[in-house]
Amino acid sequence: MKKKTIIMWSITGVCFVLTIVFWFLMHHTEIHYEEVNAIVTNTSSKAVVNKKTGSRTTFYEVKVKYEGKEYDLHNVHSLSGYYKGKSVKALLSNQKLYANVEGIKSTTPTAITYFVFLFGTFAMLILSATYTAKAKKQKEAVVESKNEKVD
Repeated sequence: MKKKTIIMWSITGVCFVLTIVFWFLMHHTEIHYEEVNAIVTNTSSKAVVNKKTGSRTTFYEVKVKYEGKEYDLHNVHSLSGYYKGKSVKALLSNQKLYANVEGIKSTTPTAITYFVFLFGTFAMLILSATYTAKAKKQKEAVVESKNEKVD
């Protein structure tokens, strides 16, 4: 049981280190995009309410036309400034249009790998802590049973 606990904490440590490495790589990744002007063709928003907490999250959808083709404008945080017929600045990268640079950065393979390791680190941290507590409890039970036999 002790060996498994050490292995789990080792994996957690490796995930944590890789999370940090990929965070730095993600922030230093060179992204390529072209700044273009697109025409807003449609906007909409959808509010979703969490039944448990009552909190509301709003999702914004903006459709734009660029060079005769309609695109979804990714990473829009508000509809302010987006109305039908308005020319807006957009960033063209990998045949997709983005509202800002952060939208492009968060979809790079490096960023996706970072998020995988980030969530993996949290999962391993919870599993390792749970497993450690379980192993400690089991060890205490063994010590108690030995003490009862001695008495």
